[in-house]
Amino acid sequence: MNVKNLPQLIVALDYPDRRAAESMAERLDPEACAVKVGFELFVAAGPGLVEALQGRGFRVFLDLKFHDIPNTVAGACRAAARLGVWIVNLHASGGLEMMEAARDAVREVRPETRLIAVTVLTSSDASTLRGIGIDRSPQEQVLRLADLAVTQAGLDGLVCSAREAPALRAQLGDRPWLVTPGIRPGGSGGDDQKRVMTPGAAFANGASHIVVGRPITQAADPAEAVAAILREIPG
Repeated sequence: MNVKNLPQLIVALDYPDRRAAESMAERLDPEACAVKVGFELFVAAGPGLVEALQGRGFRVFLDLKFHDIPNTVAGACRAAARLGVWIVNLHASGGLEMMEAARDAVREVRPETRLIAVTVLTSSDASTLRGIGIDRSPQEQVLRLADLAVTQAGLDGLVCSAREAPALRAQLGDRPWLVTPGIRPGGSGGDDQKRVMTPGAAFANGASHIVVGRPITQAADPAEAVAAILREIPG
């Protein structure tokens, strides 16, 4: 898990259009944090926004969670690597062949782009999994998919809940990145995330990076909100 000199805080730019996203980016320091571009914003603003954010000095996590046949996902990951993103992700539930094809595509184009896998979404709990026919607990499902993604497919890391991080570290060791959404500073509400944790607790549990959205983007002073979170990250 080599994250030296890399931002460990990723700010989720969950906005409906480019103007709002860039307005927030202007209030953030690319030396202090990276940024995440997800579905809504990417569909609205396209690759041009990613290029603009990178032009401002930000590392970009392109959070599109690819899940399709291997050739299609490989092509999408190849395009993301050509765009120069820092991190791109896919769903581990797409299977080993899909992840191997994506891994090879990224490494062929831009080896420094990190490819990570979503295990179980932080909006999901045991009842959510039962509803789609999975009788395992969220942690059991996370560990199964983690082995598939990291040990077998050789991906760089995982998107996971910080609550599962200790078990993942025990199973996988220190090498993989563990990127943890569902992070809320003390006193914040959980919103629609069901498995949440504070920044300090997430890193104590083994997270390598944390993703924070509304506690920063809805703060009166986003830069100070970033600074407060960074103070919780172990040196």
